[in-house]
Amino acid sequence: MVYGANGYSGSLLARLAAARGERPVLAGRSAAVAGIADPLGLPHRSFPLTAPDLSGVSAVVNCAGPFAATARPLVEACLAAGVHYLDITGELDVFDWMLAQSPRAATAGVVLLTGAGFDVVPTDCLAAMLAAAMPGAVRLELAFDAPGGLSRGTARTSLAEAASGARRRVDGRLVETPFGTPSRTVPFPSGPRPVGATRWGDLVTAYHSTGVPDITVYMRLPRNAASPLVRLLRLAPLRAVARALIPAGGPSETRRATTGCEVWGEVTDASGATLTATLTGPNAYALTADASLRAVQAVLAGGIPPGTHTPATALGPAFVQTLDGVTVTPPH
Repeated sequence: MVYGANGYSGSLLARLAAARGERPVLAGRSAAVAGIADPLGLPHRSFPLTAPDLSGVSAVVNCAGPFAATARPLVEACLAAGVHYLDITGELDVFDWMLAQSPRAATAGVVLLTGAGFDVVPTDCLAAMLAAAMPGAVRLELAFDAPGGLSRGTARTSLAEAASGARRRVDGRLVETPFGTPSRTVPFPSGPRPVGATRWGDLVTAYHSTGVPDITVYMRLPRNAASPLVRLLRLAPLRAVARALIPAGGPSETRRATTGCEVWGEVTDASGATLTATLTGPNAYALTADASLRAVQAVLAGGIPPGTHTPATALGPAFVQTLDGVTVTPPH
């Protein structure tokens, strides 16, 4: 089942699955999901999150954000029904909650695979590669640049996260830091660019995947990232107005086809020695659809231990290299 199939990312996953010969059930909170399912000849159903209908389903891929609202009821339904659960979240609190459910999932014989999209497949897999190459790493830094545009759901989540400031992991603990601070210049494959600290899923997932105690994740910042307007977004009324102004939809097919993403990572050990690795890939939304489809196929094929997993712990660091258009420069 693809839940949230009438959203931007969910519809991309549904179309890709149909093109590859899969026949998922398309679902959502609204009957509008039929508008996606009918042209594809796929079954569909709509239901409230208070009563998920998982009959006849072996796995659910949750594409409906905000995941703080949708993950918990779907996970509870999956645990009760013995159904595997995947999502494409990037929300730190959701990752924390999901990882805490691992003992329950193991008892239920259920795989919970969180972050199976651009958040956080490329960064999680690159982090795991780096940690494997330097087992004594004490610091991990990751940076990404994905200039291909945002869907409304991603834009709304990003708005809230920018208003809340950034985070870092220091000595194993999450600490607050101003959005964009610290900053540095990163040598992406296409050239060096300035980046600043942000709230990214690897502050939870890479810590789980690698055990490295100090983690900072950077992104290429918009020109107005330091604007007083960003700080004003802490005010709920102004944030609500900004949310309402975000248009529906997401990057066009042309823009998805003509934009890509880049990821850089570096680990450092106690002696100061470093290793770096980089990754290039397609548009973040195209990567999300491909990664989440391959991930659910892998879960359904069996062999992944029940419990909560990140992409790297479930599928291995090399999983990202199986994705269309992804090239990795290994740790060196």
